[in-house]
Amino acid sequence: MQHPAIFALASGAGRAAVAVLRLSGAGTAGIVTALAGRLPPPRRASLRKLRHPGTGEVLDEALLLWFPSPASYTGEDSAELHLHGGPAVLAGVAEALVAAGARPAEPGEFTRRAFLNGRMDLTAAEGIADLIAAETEAQLRQALRQAGGALATLYGGWARRLTALLARQEAFIEFEDEDLPADLDDTVARDAAALRAEIASHLADGGRGERLREGLLVAILGAPNAGKSSLLNALAGREAAIVSARAGTTRDVVEVRLALAGVPVTLADTAGLREATDEIEAEGVRRARRRAEEADLVLAVFAADRPPDAETLAWVRPGTLVLANKVDLAPAPAAIGGAVPLAVSARTGAGLAALQERLAAAASELAGTADAAVLTRPRHRAALEEAVGWLEELTAAPLPELRAETLRAALRALGRITGQVGVEAVLDAVFGEFCIGK
Repeated sequence: MQHPAIFALASGAGRAAVAVLRLSGAGTAGIVTALAGRLPPPRRASLRKLRHPGTGEVLDEALLLWFPSPASYTGEDSAELHLHGGPAVLAGVAEALVAAGARPAEPGEFTRRAFLNGRMDLTAAEGIADLIAAETEAQLRQALRQAGGALATLYGGWARRLTALLARQEAFIEFEDEDLPADLDDTVARDAAALRAEIASHLADGGRGERLREGLLVAILGAPNAGKSSLLNALAGREAAIVSARAGTTRDVVEVRLALAGVPVTLADTAGLREATDEIEAEGVRRARRRAEEADLVLAVFAADRPPDAETLAWVRPGTLVLANKVDLAPAPAAIGGAVPLAVSARTGAGLAALQERLAAAASELAGTADAAVLTRPRHRAALEEAVGWLEELTAAPLPELRAETLRAALRALGRITGQVGVEAVLDAVFGEFCIGK
């Protein structure tokens, strides 16, 4: 389907040696011809002088590429203008494109058209968005898998199996007088249970793909002067937080973004946990506790030269990484709150390499970097959970008609992820598998 012609800057904003303007939609051939004189051969870069269609003024000398429908990103007639990247050039060419009949694209409109024209499903479109936003190599690999169709293949396979099950169940209902297998109804129930178990196993991933996509939050907790800010600076490799011998220097949450084992991590230095001396510090302590509750991992920091404080001890639980800082002043205790602490010194750097290794291992475990199709968004999880729920209801449904409805509902839930589901698929399966009406 050809929509009205749109254009947008496909390269980065700002002054550059080369800027790429992308066009797509009905009338693209005429618009390009109006500026460049004639179309080049498909998918072959050609040098053209671009002129304003109204005034004839030369705007730039650019490389032009032409992608006729349907062999383009959007599935529509498309073109790319590789321009000199100055702001005046871009402004002039954009004005000329509008004069020729194109309009600026809305955010995501090119990829939306690609989806509407069947060039990709919704999960691949989301993968492209993740590819653009990827900060680390692990995020990049995950986004590439999704943009390349890993999730679409997995979910599409499940959708086809559901469609076949629904077709069998509908055949059992509508054509019971035909020569159908006697155990068809039982076979549908058994196969639906197997599919439900597969989807449930996919869901039981601990949110690893979502964590990798969004990044982990690591909260650094401890009493005032436990060395939290020094530890943050040491891990970040720069002076991100103010360090002072005065207790209560950190009043708000100070965050630093870094990568561990290919996983983006936000380190959050928080206010010291204690009875606040004023309302500002009280708010800082409240934010520290909230950050710890939201965190994927908590670093409970104790000063080796002081007795452990009760409030930080309350955060020593399974999954918390316990640190004994300032081991340059005193040896680390054998245990803190029943946990063996990792001995570090933010001042001298002792133990920091071991801490970084522990953090990288924890990040890898929480977010994962396996080469597999994984859930990356809450909407995927919600739809799959709904599908599992409907398949569970199938086992208790007393009538074939109700079992068919649970399969239909599960298929709709699964189809919401990819954006591809319809009654035509069920009809094709019914008439294809059972040859009814021959």
